[in-house]
Amino acid sequence: MASILPVAGGRAAWRSLRSGLAERRGLIAAAIALQIAASAAGLVGPQLLERIINSSGALTDATIDRTALLFSIALVVQTVFTAGARACGALTGEYVLARMRERFIATVLALPIGIVERAGTGDLMTRASTDVDDMSQAVRRGVPELLVASVTCVLAIVALVVTAPILGLVVVPVIPPLVLATRWYLHRARPAYQREAAAQAVVNADLQETVNAARTIESLRLGARRIAQTDDDIRDWIAWERRTLRLRTVFFGSCEAAYIVPLVLCILFGGLLVIHGQLSIGAVAAAALYAQQLVSPVDTLLAWQDEVQLASASLSRVVGVSEVPPAEMTERIPLDQLLVADHVHFAYNEDADVLHGIDLAPEVGARLAVVGPSGAGKSTLALLLAGVHAPRTGAVEVGGVETHLLPPERLRREVALVTQEHHLFACSLRDNLRLARADASDRQLLAVLEAVDAMQAFRALPSGLDTVIGSGGMSISPGFAQQIAIARLLLADPHTLVLDEATSLLDSRAARHLERSVAVLLEGRTVIAISHRLHAAHDAEVVVVVEDGRISEYGTHAELLSAGGAYARLWSTWRQESAEPGPQESVGPSASTAD
Repeated sequence: MASILPVAGGRAAWRSLRSGLAERRGLIAAAIALQIAASAAGLVGPQLLERIINSSGALTDATIDRTALLFSIALVVQTVFTAGARACGALTGEYVLARMRERFIATVLALPIGIVERAGTGDLMTRASTDVDDMSQAVRRGVPELLVASVTCVLAIVALVVTAPILGLVVVPVIPPLVLATRWYLHRARPAYQREAAAQAVVNADLQETVNAARTIESLRLGARRIAQTDDDIRDWIAWERRTLRLRTVFFGSCEAAYIVPLVLCILFGGLLVIHGQLSIGAVAAAALYAQQLVSPVDTLLAWQDEVQLASASLSRVVGVSEVPPAEMTERIPLDQLLVADHVHFAYNEDADVLHGIDLAPEVGARLAVVGPSGAGKSTLALLLAGVHAPRTGAVEVGGVETHLLPPERLRREVALVTQEHHLFACSLRDNLRLARADASDRQLLAVLEAVDAMQAFRALPSGLDTVIGSGGMSISPGFAQQIAIARLLLADPHTLVLDEATSLLDSRAARHLERSVAVLLEGRTVIAISHRLHAAHDAEVVVVVEDGRISEYGTHAELLSAGGAYARLWSTWRQESAEPGPQESVGPSASTAD
């Protein structure tokens, strides 16, 4: 499955990382300076050992005490400066990670709604969670660890060459195999990790879609097919996991020699030089210790190669979101409140239209009920009317301006959409309501809660408007969540409302009571209600019947019943199957089931 959201190239990803690092040059410089001092202090020990070995015949207690004191001081200095360098590196990593997360969130919030709808939540959530976590591990720990290892490695090689220049050559034979192995690994690891992350995103998307559509899958007996599809996706994910594991196995196996070859060559070659009187035993011992000091930083550099590749792939996916082309916007202002759909065709896939030639022009202030069988295209029509998607051909306009070209802030003042899917943020009820109107007073908030018949649920909250709801907060009923969503709608105060199953999670009596309460407040606004509770169609001024992506009937409730067509059949079936009271008891438009 190809992702709709792009993946950034290597240069773009690292350019984004470098821009964050550049904002903390002072911390990076401090980390490098501290690590140089720490590594220099770590080089003192082998030098002291060389002196002791070379002067073993003239050692005194004072010499040994002085040497031990100098070694202790060097050890303390190394420990303190290394800790300082790691702290500076960690602070740098935390800052860069915070900045990248802020940019990612800002970019995601600015994505065109249509792109988010088509991309689905699986890929986007994987980038926001798994990819950010993988990247954070490398940024938090990898930056300081790689910095410490690089500086230590360079200074150890310099010290080895200064102590015994000829023994410095023992490092040379190790460099070509390391370079070749690293180039081989890097060439294959990055694309493999990107494919692995993409495969994981597909699994997440499948699982989430299966859970969300569990009732539909069960009713249509699609369980076996969904399980088979998920199994195929998991097998693909595991195949890429094995691919990256093979790469790591080959890479680390070929680099193991780098840990011991310099030390072995230093001891063997140094021993020959001592035998021939060209080097002292102390110099060989010091050189061997410097060669041994290369093991830890080289091990760190190699170990972090794998994490860096995983983080690089994740970084490309996170930065790739910013490469989504910005939505085309217009500065035109709607001239009036008239919402018009003119010969609209729409397709989620290029080869299959969902809507075919839809024409709709409700009068300003009218109340329309859109009804039809499941899968007819009602919810898709709602998305187009609300400007979430752009039609493939034709136009949806409000006041003469295409809805999908209006900036989101302007569009929601003109046309607002409420569906059965509501999100509550992890914050107070007051803040959740003020998403629609930031300057709303507590009195206004309580007024809209009362208008949507939510005061009984509100009084049960322990801290009133200050009660924290959403993830990690107090759990509230789905019905109360829908009431909060409608309360937001009243606060936003648009002139046109598109309601798609806005009261579906309430029982029939509660839904009618809510509709009756809200109907007065919606007076004078254009209301388009996607409806499966047909008592709402009875009360609407106009009923629109959608079948197979086309408007098949259009008229009042009485006219369509008299016509004896699709609406009359829907009405008869609903009255027979529904336990709800007759239409005379209902008031106002109701929202309904998504297709």
